[in-house]
Amino acid sequence: MTPEELRALLTPEGLRLLDEVGGISADADVVRIVSRLRAAGHPPELVSAVLTQARLRTRARARFGEFADRMLFTPDGLEQATRLPVAAVHAGRLARAGMTSVADLGCGIGADALAFAGLGLRVVAVERDEVTAALASYNLAPFPQARVVHGDALEEEPGEVDALWFDPARRGGGKRSLDPADWSPALDAVFARAAERPSGVKLGPGLDHELLPEGVEAQWVSVDREVVELVVWSGALARNGVGRSALLLGAGGAAELTAAGPAPDAEPGPLGEYLLEPDGAVIRARLIGELARRVDGRMIDPTIAWITSDASPATPFGQAFRVREVLPFDERKLKSALRERGIGTLEIKKRGVDVDPASLRARLGLRGSQSATLVLTRIAGSRSAILVDRVQL
Repeated sequence: MTPEELRALLTPEGLRLLDEVGGISADADVVRIVSRLRAAGHPPELVSAVLTQARLRTRARARFGEFADRMLFTPDGLEQATRLPVAAVHAGRLARAGMTSVADLGCGIGADALAFAGLGLRVVAVERDEVTAALASYNLAPFPQARVVHGDALEEEPGEVDALWFDPARRGGGKRSLDPADWSPALDAVFARAAERPSGVKLGPGLDHELLPEGVEAQWVSVDREVVELVVWSGALARNGVGRSALLLGAGGAAELTAAGPAPDAEPGPLGEYLLEPDGAVIRARLIGELARRVDGRMIDPTIAWITSDASPATPFGQAFRVREVLPFDERKLKSALRERGIGTLEIKKRGVDVDPASLRARLGLRGSQSATLVLTRIAGSRSAILVDRVQL
C-alpha cells in the first residue's frame, strides 16, 4: 500500500466504502467490482486501497475471526501476524508474571499489541515502516492505553515499561529472509536486549537451536497440529526449570510438554502394537524422548521421530495409530497386498524415506471400500511399510 492509497483509505469516505464492499473472496469478480466503484465516481487510488483491504480482511478471518472486519492490514504484516488466540497466550504470560506495561518493538500491524492491550497492559508499539505504523495505530485505536511510535525498534525502545516484546520482520516484498542478520531488527541485537530486560521474542519455528542463547525458555507453539511459532522467553518471563516447551492449542484446549532442556532420545526397540507420531512442536522442541518415556514407549529407529508402544499411548502430544501389519517395502507387492485387503482409500505418511506419497498412491491403483494409513519409514535401519489405523482419542 502506498502512502497515497493509505491517505485515501483513512477518510470517512474510504472507511465507509470499505465497510460497504465487505469481504472479497478469491473467486470474486474483481473487474466487475472495480467497474461498479469507478462508475460511482470513486477515485482509482481509493478503489485500489479498498479492494486490497477487502481481500486482506477475508484472508485475516482465519487468524482474527470477526475482529478482522474492523482491522487494516498489509500483505507482509498479515503474513507474519500472530493469530489472535496465540497472542492471547502471550499476553497471559506477561500478566501472570506481574507485568503491567510492555514495549512491542517491531509491532507490525499490532496483533500482539492488541492482545496485550486487551488484557489491560499499557502498550508502546514501535514500527519502522510508516504505512504499517499507521495501520497499527488504526487497529489499536479502541485502546487508550496503547500508543504507536513510528521509528526504529531498538532506537525508540521506551525505558518506562516492564517488559519487551520482539517480532523481528523476516520478510519484505513477499520474500522471506533465512539469515537472522538480515532480519529487522537483527537477531543478535534482539537477543542482546532480551538479556537485559524480561522479554519475549517471537521467531519462526525452524530456527536453528544453535542460535538460542543460554538461560532462556524456548517454547514451540502448534495450533491444530500446525507448528506456527517459536517464542524465546527471558528474565522474569522465563519459568524456572523450563528450558524447552511444546505448547499445543486446539479445539480441545491447551496442553504443554516441558523439560529443563532438549530431552535425550529414548532407546530404540521393536515395533509394538501402536505407533505414535509426535506433534510437530514436540519434534521441534526436541522432546521426543521425553514423550516416549511418558507413554512407556521406545523409538522405532535412532534417526526417526516416531514412537512405538505396546499399549495405546493416550496423549494429546501426538497422533496414535494401531498397527495392523508390516507389508513388504516393494511397490509391486504393496499394490497386490492392498488390493487383497480391499483398501480403496489410503493415507500415506513418510518419515526418513525418499518417496512421493501422491505419485505412489496413483501408481498403486487402489480399489475397494476399506480405508487405512500406510506409514513408510525405517525400523532399526531397514525400510518398512506399516499398515495402520488412526486411533481417535
